[in-house]
Amino acid sequence: YFLWCSFPISLWGLSSSSSKRRRRRRDRVFYGSLEEKERERLSSEMLSGATTGSDGVKAGIEAGNINISSGETLEMEERVSERQQEALAEFERRRRARQITVSTDDAEVKAGLRALGEPITLFGEGPADRRERLRSVLSVVGPDALKKSRKDEERAKRSQDEVSTRNSCCDWSVRAMRRLEAARAQKDVAEATRTIRQQELHKSLRNLNNFCSQIGDDRPISFCHFSPDSKMLATASWSGLCKLWSVPDCNLIRTLRGHNTNVGAVVFRPQAGVSLDQSDVSLASCAADGSVKLWNLESDEPVADIEGHSERVSRVSWHPSGRFLGTTCYDNSWRLWDLEVQEEILHQEGHSKGVHDLHFHPDGSLAATGGLDAFGRVWDLRTGRCVVFLEGHLKEIYSLHFSPNGYHLATGSGDNTCKVWDLRNRKCLYTVPAHQNLLSAVRFQPTDGHFLLTGAYDNTAKVWSHPGWTPLKTLAGHEGKVMGVDVSPDGKLIATSSYDRTFKLWLSE
Repeated sequence: YFLWCSFPISLWGLSSSSSKRRRRRRDRVFYGSLEEKERERLSSEMLSGATTGSDGVKAGIEAGNINISSGETLEMEERVSERQQEALAEFERRRRARQITVSTDDAEVKAGLRALGEPITLFGEGPADRRERLRSVLSVVGPDALKKSRKDEERAKRSQDEVSTRNSCCDWSVRAMRRLEAARAQKDVAEATRTIRQQELHKSLRNLNNFCSQIGDDRPISFCHFSPDSKMLATASWSGLCKLWSVPDCNLIRTLRGHNTNVGAVVFRPQAGVSLDQSDVSLASCAADGSVKLWNLESDEPVADIEGHSERVSRVSWHPSGRFLGTTCYDNSWRLWDLEVQEEILHQEGHSKGVHDLHFHPDGSLAATGGLDAFGRVWDLRTGRCVVFLEGHLKEIYSLHFSPNGYHLATGSGDNTCKVWDLRNRKCLYTVPAHQNLLSAVRFQPTDGHFLLTGAYDNTAKVWSHPGWTPLKTLAGHEGKVMGVDVSPDGKLIATSSYDRTFKLWLSE
């Protein structure tokens, strides 16, 4: 009885203890991450079925059921930031548009749209809508775009005006007609008569003597020029003063005060004293500080200044029409000024060194320049192009002058020679071994061009026949370098100015 009873009790006790252990195992709660256990499980599964799994993945990729990326990513934050930037830019554009002032005049609004390259009107668009469209366009391109476009239009219009103005230089053909008529008349004259006239002219030139000598200033006199009526002589000095003298008695008329440094040249306007009033601009002068001044015959102070040169201005020259003024500058360029509109219409470069002298063709269509690069150039004023290149001098060209016949040009150089060029053949016609020092000035006879006058730093001036280039007279008498020479428009007087502070008048007895 004891054994039977104890056995069931012991079995019940074992069963009750195992159920308690199972109950405890079910009620166990884990805290924390199961990542490590999951990794262990996956690694064990991969080790057990690596071959089968890899083959299945390859088969899925080949079948197109499994897609694997190549590392490309899409940053959502960048997309969001781009949208934000676009929105901010739109808000900024609208803010700028509200601040832009647009004219209420519909014609001005259309003109603004046309200037910006936009259609001036759209279908069904009213003036208010047009104003808003212009404001919207300006908010994108900037409020200064309309001003820039207007400036471009003004600049283009100004360039067209300059071209038309330069063309008007060449339309002044009265002198060309007169020159051709005189050439035809001269051709009709008998050869014997022409020879007799030439011999008489040469005889009178050989009889040139010093008629008057005058101390002109306390400093060297750098330039002299006769008035168109041959009744006055203008002189320029290194003291900064320009003076007007009566001819032929050499009495001082007026002192022109305005320059503060060496004056390079003073020249009369073509119609000064003939058809111009005393109050009109009659002279122009230039100085080493780059200043250019205009004068009348009533006052001793300049009536206007021409600004724009940064370096020395060595010479000024009037166009035959009297409307334009040419200036040469040591910045390797020369300029043409329209005095009616008071602006520069041509700034011509081309020389490699400073430009020293300038002279206009008698017809007004060409301009010749010479400079420190030893080359001369003949320019077409209509196009601004160099049409003749003068190469042959060994040193600087200090002076040049057109002959009244229209096709001869004389140049004086630092190589002590004077060359005469034929523009028809574009070559040097003759080289005159003129002086023993550099040539400072050359001048043709203004009426017929039958003789050539040269001045040099050997203290002399010489007269040469044209054509033939034979020496006719040596004008000796200065104690210093001859810096300037000129022939009166009537052909009767010759003036020379010198480093010895005097100027002299020469007249044939």
